[in-house]
Amino acid sequence: MSSTLKNAIDPITLEIIFNGLRSITDESYIALMKSAYSTNIKERHDHSTAICDRHGRLVVQAENSLPIHLASMTGLMSALLNKYPVEQIQPGDLFVANDPHVAGGTHLPDINMAMPVFAGGYIVGFIANIAHHADVGGMAPGSMAGGMAEIYQEGLRIPVVKLFAAGELQRDLFELMLLNVRIPEERRGDYHAQIAACRLGERRLGEMLERYEADVLERAFGEITGRTRNRMRALIADLPDGTYAFEDVMDDDGLGHVNVKIKLEIKVVGDRITFDFTGSDKQVTGNINLTTNATESAICYAIKALLDPDVPNNAGVLDCFDLVTQPGTVVDCKFPAPVAARAHTCQRVVDIIIGALAKALPEQAVGAANGANTTAVFSGVDPRSGDSYLYLETLGGGFGGRSDRDGTDGIQVHITNTSNLPIEAIEMEYPLRVESYGFVEDSGGAGQYRGGLGLRRVIRPVDHVCIFNGAGERFDNQPWGIFGAAAGRRGQFIHVREDGSQEQLAIKPSAITLLPKEQLIMETPGAGGYGAPCDRPDELIEDDRESGKFTDDYLARHYGRGET
Repeated sequence: MSSTLKNAIDPITLEIIFNGLRSITDESYIALMKSAYSTNIKERHDHSTAICDRHGRLVVQAENSLPIHLASMTGLMSALLNKYPVEQIQPGDLFVANDPHVAGGTHLPDINMAMPVFAGGYIVGFIANIAHHADVGGMAPGSMAGGMAEIYQEGLRIPVVKLFAAGELQRDLFELMLLNVRIPEERRGDYHAQIAACRLGERRLGEMLERYEADVLERAFGEITGRTRNRMRALIADLPDGTYAFEDVMDDDGLGHVNVKIKLEIKVVGDRITFDFTGSDKQVTGNINLTTNATESAICYAIKALLDPDVPNNAGVLDCFDLVTQPGTVVDCKFPAPVAARAHTCQRVVDIIIGALAKALPEQAVGAANGANTTAVFSGVDPRSGDSYLYLETLGGGFGGRSDRDGTDGIQVHITNTSNLPIEAIEMEYPLRVESYGFVEDSGGAGQYRGGLGLRRVIRPVDHVCIFNGAGERFDNQPWGIFGAAAGRRGQFIHVREDGSQEQLAIKPSAITLLPKEQLIMETPGAGGYGAPCDRPDELIEDDRESGKFTDDYLARHYGRGET
């Protein structure tokens, strides 16, 4: 190899290496998806894959990975390298962890795995992945329900440990992990999918090391994250210096705390930006708390979305901001705080950042999205087989109106870009009937550009009794509109009994019994609009009417345009 290449990586070679690394993470992502057993991974794609350097800094994340997983992976790597000196790491080792308080996770269902990649006895980097498991034990099926007051109740806590040591499966550990979960065969399949994805990534990176020397790849890692850092700092420098503030609330924590405040002050000085959450409420009893790496993931997503959506998702983004929190608050919780529903709170943090920077970035800002990660868990015994089942899904909702277009209907927003599970997959895999599935009419906030609509799904158990657990947000406090627009509609859970009577459930209901002829209605929040409704073009109002998504009463109330 030439001395020129050894001293500096030319731009073309760097781009080839970068795209090669992206290809490895994308292939690993697909392998995990196609190998998984649970619908939450194989259908909804609630997983991520990445390559980290030997210092644990994330270099490349797969294209379709979840933004919320960025800081989770770096948290795992930090915990791993703090616990295991590099001389104790061998080829064939594979590490597993999930705990938010000691292992860098953000909540227990997200199982982290990482595998070192060696060249000549030297660690070059790590292949890492995360998959959200439909259940990790604990007091409630799905490990996500409201009502859990400490981390112990949420499921199996795994510190950073070797699941494989020098290529040998630690069977006692694996048996322990499977013993503490519901539906262990499904969990076994998902674990093996993650293991296979790690091994595939290790093999592919090894093939790249046959083409490029280890020091070249290491310098490429540094240049890739450095490019992201420099690009983001240049964009931050374009923001007007100053202080920007906003605050919002979480509906509740499921255990009596309501309107939980998150307060933010953003300070921009030159090419540095500080996110100061001083004044946010103390951590709560229920499971909506965030560890700091979850807060960091939300910040990374928000500044990328506002400043440059195309910038690579890597450690360079983390380098571009400072975070100030008060330990023991809802955005910087301490052990043994429960955190299972942390995605709801991350969504609120994103809304707050957008709200704070809206005046500085009016063209990039959007109305508040559905602001939730509406969680539905159905569990019971399948009458067809006699086996236990567990169906978990997080449902999408409305995306906020934008400066040049309406918000998107019925979609996962911001940091959780998973798919909505098809009806066919639900009815094929589980003893459940989807009675209806569509949009919630009138749920998008009116504006010059309206907010997106929420989703409505109605499910009933077939020939058996099942249990429903759920967790909602924006079920009380509406997703706000921006620049004079109206708010989106709230979400709700409704229990329809056999006699047709209906009961609106709590925002975070737990252990609701559903009989065979009863239904559970899930309506997710819409989203806020953008701009004053009086500025909405006539042709868009007519489109609203013709779409059937909005009633004449809604159009008359917000735009003065009823039936013509």
